[in-house]
Amino acid sequence: MQQKKMSRREFLRKSLIAGAAGVVALHAKPSYASPNTQKKYAMMIDLTKCTGCESCVLACREENRHKFPEPVHPIPVNWPTGKYDDWSDKREVRDRLTPYNWTIVQTVEILRNGQIEKINIPRHCMHCDNPPCANLCPFGANTQTPEGAVVIDDSSCLGGAKCQAVCPWGIPQRQGGVGLYMKIAPGLLGGGVMYKCDFCHHRLTAGKVPACVESCPHGAITFGEKEEIIKLARERAKEINGYIYGEKENGGTSVLYVSHIPFSEINEALIKQGAGDKKSGKPAMPTFTDNPSDAPEHLVKSLALAPLAGLLTAGITAYKTFTKEGSKHEND
Repeated sequence: MQQKKMSRREFLRKSLIAGAAGVVALHAKPSYASPNTQKKYAMMIDLTKCTGCESCVLACREENRHKFPEPVHPIPVNWPTGKYDDWSDKREVRDRLTPYNWTIVQTVEILRNGQIEKINIPRHCMHCDNPPCANLCPFGANTQTPEGAVVIDDSSCLGGAKCQAVCPWGIPQRQGGVGLYMKIAPGLLGGGVMYKCDFCHHRLTAGKVPACVESCPHGAITFGEKEEIIKLARERAKEINGYIYGEKENGGTSVLYVSHIPFSEINEALIKQGAGDKKSGKPAMPTFTDNPSDAPEHLVKSLALAPLAGLLTAGITAYKTFTKEGSKHEND
């Protein structure tokens, strides 16, 4: 049998992945062992049932308030950008994603068959099957858990925002004046910590559903084992002669949307409202299938940062060990 010839692009991609895998193996990543290691979860959001009441937004804020950042002021100006991110005095903002607001509801109006239809769209991290943020973070601060949740370790994140850059939706948001960089080189290294929805991972490991699911009064969000949710999404889409978003986008995600309106039209309406700019905190819904993890240019950049990341990781580990031992001796 004649073997299929590998393209130069595919050869480069696989070579870079192999090299990146070797580098990542040297980085210490947090472990998220859980009793549900055989189960992967997903949620289906039925846009025909969402009224835009924001119960999910409020529940998310209340459930995760203890994880929100408490920055040290004055926040150091980041070099070389000359800027810093600070949302600490805008904690109550709810119309965009911030380090203090991990879920939003976007509302768009679409003209169909001569009538205006209003669509409400709960938005947060998509929890990708192959998360580029976890694959390409040079410091190993992003991890995909056995349940499918993608979690940022705030004790290791330096706020470089690589995760936001490679996320097709620009989900993670940065808060300065907090995190490990403040203890190492404030103003010279990193820019804070990145924050986003973590699928209520602490609830999943306790056998509970995410807070947004539990709070929805209209049954617009269904949660369960991933295979069952995909099946339900397909059945619901067929029932309403509609469409699914998230099953194939970015290689597949753990958050699936079902709508009777094509997502290409929803995306167009969102962009007209100013969504889609990764720094705006207002994600669009682009219809695509490619994953940034497969792009050679992203892997090249990650590998270029790998030596620095390795040194920093070693330094971070040493710092944590030193401070832990110092604390131990002080208490003796």
